[in-house]
Amino acid sequence: MYNREFTPEFITSLKENEIFVFGSNLAGMHAGGAARVAVNKFGAVWGQGVGMQGQCYAIPTMQGGVETIEPYVDEFIAYASQHPELKFLVTPIGCGIAGFRPQEIAPLFAQAIKVANIILPNSFVKVIEE
Repeated sequence: MYNREFTPEFITSLKENEIFVFGSNLAGMHAGGAARVAVNKFGAVWGQGVGMQGQCYAIPTMQGGVETIEPYVDEFIAYASQHPELKFLVTPIGCGIAGFRPQEIAPLFAQAIKVANIILPNSFVKVIEE
């Protein structure tokens, strides 16, 4: 049961310990959507498509089907679990420019429900808890 806050719909600023988790592409071309916000506001690195960068964490979503995204989500959950001092605000990755629906992406985050410092979007939690 998920009994904590949800990721805000629009993130315009972060506290010192907060990390903006966004969907990217493997080439790290952060040209649109949340990736553009990440590069313009929170220190995402142009050319880096995976992992921590600045006050962000990139999860690639543009390289194929959901099955290609899953290993990167698993890697993210493991990373967040190892960094309880940080609070990870997960945007609805893959549900914008990549063209997936929450029903396809949210199940990948089912294990994140158990990680206290991972904050999920309401749309993902609804799918996971159905």
